[in-house]
Amino acid sequence: MLRSPSRFVRSWITAAIVGSALVGCGASAEPAGEETTAAKKTDVTVEPIKAAQELTDTNGVNVSLEKEPERIVCLFALCDDILTELGIVPTATNSALLAHSDFLGKEKAKEVDVIPGGFIAPEVEAILSHKPDLVIGLEDTHGKLAPALKDATTFWPMQPETWEDSVGYLRDVAALTGRTAEGEKAEKTFRTKLAEAEKNKSDKTALIIYGSDENFGVATPETDVGASLLPKLADYPWKSRGVEGSYSLEEILAADVDVLFVETMSFGEADGKLSEKLAKNPLWGKIPAVKNGDVHEVDSEVWAKGRGTRSLGILLDEATAALR
Repeated sequence: MLRSPSRFVRSWITAAIVGSALVGCGASAEPAGEETTAAKKTDVTVEPIKAAQELTDTNGVNVSLEKEPERIVCLFALCDDILTELGIVPTATNSALLAHSDFLGKEKAKEVDVIPGGFIAPEVEAILSHKPDLVIGLEDTHGKLAPALKDATTFWPMQPETWEDSVGYLRDVAALTGRTAEGEKAEKTFRTKLAEAEKNKSDKTALIIYGSDENFGVATPETDVGASLLPKLADYPWKSRGVEGSYSLEEILAADVDVLFVETMSFGEADGKLSEKLAKNPLWGKIPAVKNGDVHEVDSEVWAKGRGTRSLGILLDEATAALR
Protein backbone atom coordinates (compact mmCIF):
# COMPACT_ATOMS: atom_id res chain seq x y z
CA MET A 1 0.00 0.00 0.00
CA LEU A 2 1.04 3.59 -0.60
CA ARG A 3 0.06 5.34 2.57
CA SER A 4 -1.03 8.84 3.32
CA PRO A 5 1.74 11.25 4.21
CA SER A 6 -0.60 12.98 6.65
CA ARG A 7 0.93 15.37 9.14
CA PHE A 8 1.12 12.94 12.04
CA VAL A 9 1.91 9.84 10.01
CA ARG A 10 4.61 11.62 8.01
CA SER A 11 6.29 12.34 11.33
CA TRP A 12 7.46 8.81 10.52
CA ILE A 13 5.03 6.56 12.29
CA THR A 14 5.35 4.05 9.49
CA ALA A 15 4.24 1.23 11.77
CA ALA A 16 0.69 2.55 11.52
CA ILE A 17 0.39 1.65 7.83
CA VAL A 18 -2.67 -0.46 7.09
CA GLY A 19 -4.14 -2.02 3.99
CA SER A 20 -3.05 -4.29 1.20
CA ALA A 21 0.36 -4.20 -0.41
CA LEU A 22 1.08 -1.76 -3.22
CA VAL A 23 -2.18 0.21 -2.95
CA GLY A 24 -1.78 3.59 -1.35
CA CYS A 25 -3.36 6.53 0.37
CA GLY A 26 -2.77 10.23 0.17
CA ALA A 27 -1.22 10.81 -3.24
CA SER A 28 -2.11 10.60 -6.89
CA ALA A 29 -0.41 10.75 -10.22
CA GLU A 30 -2.63 13.65 -11.28
CA PRO A 31 -0.62 16.58 -12.66
CA ALA A 32 -0.55 19.60 -10.41
CA GLY A 33 -2.22 22.80 -11.62
CA GLU A 34 -0.34 25.50 -13.45
CA GLU A 35 -0.14 27.75 -10.41
CA THR A 36 2.31 25.66 -8.42
CA THR A 37 5.25 26.44 -6.18
CA ALA A 38 7.51 24.88 -8.78
CA ALA A 39 6.49 27.56 -11.27
CA LYS A 40 7.81 30.30 -8.99
CA LYS A 41 11.52 30.93 -9.28
CA THR A 42 13.40 30.84 -6.00
CA ASP A 43 14.33 34.26 -4.67
CA VAL A 44 17.89 34.26 -3.34
CA THR A 45 17.39 37.53 -1.48
CA VAL A 46 17.69 37.19 2.28
CA GLU A 47 16.05 39.78 4.47
CA PRO A 48 17.94 40.82 7.62
CA ILE A 49 17.04 38.90 10.77
CA LYS A 50 16.49 40.97 13.91
CA ALA A 51 17.20 39.56 17.34
CA ALA A 52 14.09 39.28 19.49
CA GLN A 53 12.85 37.86 22.77
CA GLU A 54 9.29 37.53 21.51
CA LEU A 55 7.88 36.80 18.08
CA THR A 56 5.05 35.17 16.16
CA ASP A 57 6.59 32.27 14.27
CA THR A 58 6.10 31.23 10.68
CA ASN A 59 3.04 29.17 11.65
CA GLY A 60 1.41 31.87 13.78
CA VAL A 61 2.53 30.61 17.20
CA ASN A 62 3.62 33.24 19.71
CA VAL A 63 6.96 32.46 21.39
CA SER A 64 8.26 34.57 24.27
CA LEU A 65 11.51 34.11 26.21
CA GLU A 66 13.01 36.09 29.09
CA LYS A 67 16.49 35.81 27.58
CA GLU A 68 18.40 34.07 24.82
CA PRO A 69 18.03 30.31 25.46
CA GLU A 70 21.21 28.48 26.44
CA ARG A 71 19.79 25.01 27.06
CA ILE A 72 17.59 23.74 24.22
CA VAL A 73 16.04 20.28 24.04
CA CYS A 74 15.07 18.99 20.59
CA LEU A 75 12.19 16.54 20.24
CA PHE A 76 12.38 16.29 16.44
CA ALA A 77 15.07 16.57 13.84
CA LEU A 78 14.21 19.99 12.39
CA CYS A 79 15.30 21.45 15.72
CA ASP A 80 18.67 19.67 15.49
CA ASP A 81 19.07 20.83 11.90
CA ILE A 82 18.37 24.47 12.74
CA LEU A 83 20.64 24.51 15.78
CA THR A 84 23.48 22.97 13.78
CA GLU A 85 23.06 25.66 11.12
CA LEU A 86 23.31 28.28 13.87
CA GLY A 87 26.37 26.73 15.50
CA ILE A 88 24.46 25.53 18.58
CA VAL A 89 24.58 22.03 20.06
CA PRO A 90 21.30 20.95 21.69
CA THR A 91 21.39 20.02 25.36
CA ALA A 92 19.49 16.83 24.55
CA THR A 93 17.68 15.28 21.59
CA ASN A 94 15.71 12.23 20.52
CA SER A 95 16.82 12.39 16.87
CA ALA A 96 19.64 10.45 15.20
CA LEU A 97 20.30 13.27 12.74
CA LEU A 98 23.28 14.69 14.62
CA ALA A 99 25.29 11.52 13.96
CA HIS A 100 25.29 12.23 10.22
CA SER A 101 28.71 13.27 8.93
CA ASP A 102 27.39 16.63 7.71
CA PHE A 103 26.14 17.43 11.19
CA LEU A 104 28.13 16.58 14.35
CA GLY A 105 29.29 13.14 13.24
CA LYS A 106 29.00 9.91 15.21
CA GLU A 107 31.57 10.64 17.92
CA LYS A 108 30.48 14.17 18.80
CA ALA A 109 26.82 13.19 18.59
CA LYS A 110 27.43 10.66 21.38
CA GLU A 111 28.12 13.61 23.70
CA VAL A 112 24.53 14.84 23.32
CA ASP A 113 22.12 13.16 25.74
CA VAL A 114 19.21 11.25 24.23
CA ILE A 115 15.71 11.69 25.64
CA PRO A 116 14.23 8.25 26.43
CA GLY A 117 10.75 7.31 25.27
CA GLY A 118 11.34 7.66 21.57
CA PHE A 119 9.96 10.14 19.08
CA ILE A 120 6.29 9.53 19.86
CA ALA A 121 6.44 9.52 23.67
CA PRO A 122 9.52 11.33 25.00
CA GLU A 123 9.62 11.24 28.80
CA VAL A 124 8.70 14.56 30.40
CA GLU A 125 10.80 13.86 33.48
CA ALA A 126 13.86 13.26 31.32
CA ILE A 127 13.23 16.45 29.36
CA LEU A 128 12.95 18.55 32.51
CA SER A 129 16.00 16.91 34.10
CA HIS A 130 18.08 18.93 31.62
CA LYS A 131 16.64 22.20 32.98
CA PRO A 132 15.90 23.50 29.47
CA ASP A 133 15.24 27.13 28.66
CA LEU A 134 13.43 25.98 25.54
CA VAL A 135 11.94 22.71 24.28
CA ILE A 136 11.14 22.42 20.57
CA GLY A 137 8.80 19.70 19.32
CA LEU A 138 6.50 18.75 16.45
CA GLU A 139 3.05 20.15 17.16
CA ASP A 140 0.92 17.23 16.03
CA THR A 141 3.08 14.73 17.90
CA HIS A 142 4.39 16.57 20.96
CA GLY A 143 1.68 19.16 21.52
CA LYS A 144 0.21 16.85 24.14
CA LEU A 145 3.29 17.51 26.31
CA ALA A 146 2.57 21.24 26.58
CA PRO A 147 0.56 21.10 29.84
CA ALA A 148 3.27 19.08 31.61
CA LEU A 149 6.01 21.48 30.47
CA LYS A 150 4.10 24.72 30.89
CA ASP A 151 5.26 25.83 34.32
CA ALA A 152 8.84 24.56 34.01
CA THR A 153 10.04 25.74 30.61
CA THR A 154 8.98 27.22 27.27
CA PHE A 155 7.60 24.71 24.80
CA TRP A 156 7.64 25.64 21.12
CA PRO A 157 5.42 23.51 18.86
CA MET A 158 6.48 23.63 15.20
CA GLN A 159 4.63 22.23 12.18
CA PRO A 160 6.69 22.43 8.97
CA GLU A 161 5.05 21.30 5.73
CA THR A 162 7.11 23.02 3.02
CA TRP A 163 10.70 24.17 2.56
CA GLU A 164 9.50 27.75 3.02
CA ASP A 165 8.20 26.78 6.48
CA SER A 166 11.62 25.37 7.35
CA VAL A 167 13.35 28.57 6.27
CA GLY A 168 10.86 30.55 8.34
CA TYR A 169 11.60 28.47 11.43
CA LEU A 170 15.34 28.88 10.86
CA ARG A 171 14.88 32.65 10.88
CA ASP A 172 12.68 32.49 13.99
CA VAL A 173 15.20 30.44 15.98
CA ALA A 174 18.04 32.67 14.79
CA ALA A 175 16.16 35.71 16.09
CA LEU A 176 15.45 34.19 19.51
CA THR A 177 18.99 32.88 19.98
CA GLY A 178 20.70 36.03 18.71
CA ARG A 179 22.42 34.02 15.94
CA THR A 180 21.18 36.38 13.25
CA ALA A 181 24.29 36.38 11.07
CA GLU A 182 24.45 32.59 11.15
CA GLY A 183 20.77 32.37 10.23
CA GLU A 184 21.15 34.73 7.30
CA LYS A 185 24.19 32.83 6.03
CA ALA A 186 22.42 29.45 6.25
CA GLU A 187 19.35 30.78 4.45
CA LYS A 188 21.47 32.37 1.72
CA THR A 189 23.43 29.16 1.19
CA PHE A 190 20.27 27.12 0.85
CA ARG A 191 18.42 29.56 -1.41
CA THR A 192 21.43 29.85 -3.69
CA LYS A 193 21.77 26.07 -3.97
CA LEU A 194 18.06 25.68 -4.71
CA ALA A 195 18.13 28.41 -7.36
CA GLU A 196 21.09 26.75 -9.08
CA ALA A 197 19.38 23.35 -9.05
CA GLU A 198 16.25 24.96 -10.43
CA LYS A 199 18.15 26.32 -13.45
CA ASN A 200 19.03 22.76 -14.44
CA LYS A 201 15.64 21.16 -13.88
CA SER A 202 15.50 17.62 -15.22
CA ASP A 203 12.82 16.43 -17.63
CA LYS A 204 12.80 13.05 -15.87
CA THR A 205 9.89 11.90 -13.71
CA ALA A 206 10.82 11.35 -10.07
CA LEU A 207 9.15 9.74 -7.06
CA ILE A 208 9.94 9.51 -3.33
CA ILE A 209 8.54 6.54 -1.43
CA TYR A 210 8.98 5.71 2.23
CA GLY A 211 8.20 2.87 4.61
CA SER A 212 9.52 -0.19 6.38
CA ASP A 213 8.15 -3.08 4.31
CA GLU A 214 5.95 -3.75 1.29
CA ASN A 215 3.44 -1.32 2.75
CA PHE A 216 4.87 2.04 1.77
CA GLY A 217 3.88 5.64 1.12
CA VAL A 218 4.42 8.40 -1.41
CA ALA A 219 5.79 11.75 -0.27
CA THR A 220 3.74 14.59 -1.77
CA PRO A 221 4.70 18.29 -2.04
CA GLU A 222 1.66 19.47 -0.09
CA THR A 223 2.52 17.56 3.07
CA ASP A 224 6.21 16.65 2.93
CA VAL A 225 9.03 19.17 3.27
CA GLY A 226 11.54 17.22 1.18
CA ALA A 227 9.00 16.46 -1.52
CA SER A 228 8.09 20.16 -1.72
CA LEU A 229 11.46 20.68 -3.43
CA LEU A 230 11.12 17.96 -6.06
CA PRO A 231 8.81 19.84 -8.48
CA LYS A 232 11.62 22.38 -8.84
CA LEU A 233 14.09 19.65 -9.77
CA ALA A 234 12.07 17.30 -12.00
CA ASP A 235 8.64 16.23 -13.16
CA TYR A 236 6.93 15.27 -9.90
CA PRO A 237 3.26 14.49 -10.66
CA TRP A 238 2.24 13.26 -7.20
CA LYS A 239 -0.57 15.25 -5.63
CA SER A 240 -2.04 14.60 -2.19
CA ARG A 241 -5.58 13.26 -2.07
CA GLY A 242 -5.78 13.52 1.68
CA VAL A 243 -6.02 10.78 4.26
CA GLU A 244 -8.88 8.97 2.55
CA GLY A 245 -7.43 9.09 -0.96
CA SER A 246 -5.82 6.09 -2.60
CA TYR A 247 -4.33 4.97 -5.88
CA SER A 248 -2.98 1.81 -7.37
CA LEU A 249 0.48 0.69 -8.40
CA GLU A 250 -0.80 0.73 -11.97
CA GLU A 251 -1.05 4.53 -11.73
CA ILE A 252 2.60 4.68 -10.76
CA LEU A 253 3.51 2.46 -13.67
CA ALA A 254 1.52 4.71 -15.99
CA ALA A 255 3.54 7.72 -14.82
CA ASP A 256 6.76 6.13 -16.15
CA VAL A 257 8.92 6.98 -13.14
CA ASP A 258 12.52 7.46 -14.29
CA VAL A 259 14.21 8.04 -10.92
CA LEU A 260 13.01 6.56 -7.65
CA PHE A 261 14.17 7.67 -4.19
CA VAL A 262 13.51 5.24 -1.35
CA GLU A 263 13.45 6.15 2.34
CA THR A 264 13.69 3.01 4.47
CA MET A 265 12.35 3.64 7.97
CA SER A 266 13.10 1.11 10.65
CA PHE A 267 11.84 0.66 14.19
CA GLY A 268 14.34 -1.01 16.46
CA GLU A 269 16.85 -3.19 14.65
CA ALA A 270 17.05 -2.60 10.89
CA ASP A 271 15.79 -5.59 8.93
CA GLY A 272 16.68 -4.72 5.35
CA LYS A 273 16.11 -2.04 2.76
CA LEU A 274 12.64 -1.20 1.54
CA SER A 275 13.68 -1.50 -2.11
CA GLU A 276 14.98 -5.03 -1.51
CA LYS A 277 11.68 -6.09 0.07
CA LEU A 278 9.67 -4.60 -2.79
CA ALA A 279 11.86 -6.40 -5.32
CA LYS A 280 10.03 -9.60 -4.39
CA ASN A 281 6.86 -8.27 -6.04
CA PRO A 282 6.82 -8.71 -9.85
CA LEU A 283 4.92 -5.45 -10.34
CA TRP A 284 7.79 -3.53 -8.79
CA GLY A 285 10.17 -4.65 -11.50
CA LYS A 286 8.02 -3.10 -14.23
CA ILE A 287 8.68 0.48 -13.06
CA PRO A 288 11.16 2.09 -15.52
CA ALA A 289 13.41 3.34 -12.70
CA VAL A 290 13.67 -0.20 -11.35
CA LYS A 291 14.32 -1.73 -14.77
CA ASN A 292 17.03 0.86 -15.49
CA GLY A 293 18.75 0.60 -12.13
CA ASP A 294 17.83 4.15 -11.11
CA VAL A 295 16.53 3.37 -7.62
CA HIS A 296 18.31 5.30 -4.87
CA GLU A 297 18.11 4.30 -1.22
CA VAL A 298 18.56 7.57 0.70
CA ASP A 299 19.14 8.39 4.37
CA SER A 300 15.69 8.78 5.90
CA GLU A 301 17.13 10.72 8.85
CA VAL A 302 18.05 13.46 6.37
CA TRP A 303 15.45 13.12 3.61
CA ALA A 304 12.37 12.39 5.70
CA LYS A 305 13.07 13.71 9.17
CA GLY A 306 15.67 16.48 8.90
CA ARG A 307 13.44 19.04 7.13
CA GLY A 308 15.82 21.95 7.79
CA THR A 309 18.06 23.87 5.40
CA ARG A 310 21.10 21.67 6.00
CA SER A 311 19.17 18.44 5.42
CA LEU A 312 17.42 19.92 2.41
CA GLY A 313 20.77 21.03 1.02
CA ILE A 314 21.98 17.42 1.20
CA LEU A 315 18.74 16.30 -0.47
CA LEU A 316 19.33 18.80 -3.27
CA ASP A 317 22.87 17.57 -3.84
CA GLU A 318 21.83 13.91 -3.94
CA ALA A 319 18.67 14.42 -5.96
CA THR A 320 20.25 16.61 -8.63
CA ALA A 321 23.10 14.14 -9.04
CA ALA A 322 20.64 11.28 -9.55
CA LEU A 323 18.47 13.26 -11.96
CA ARG A 324 21.26 14.19 -14.39
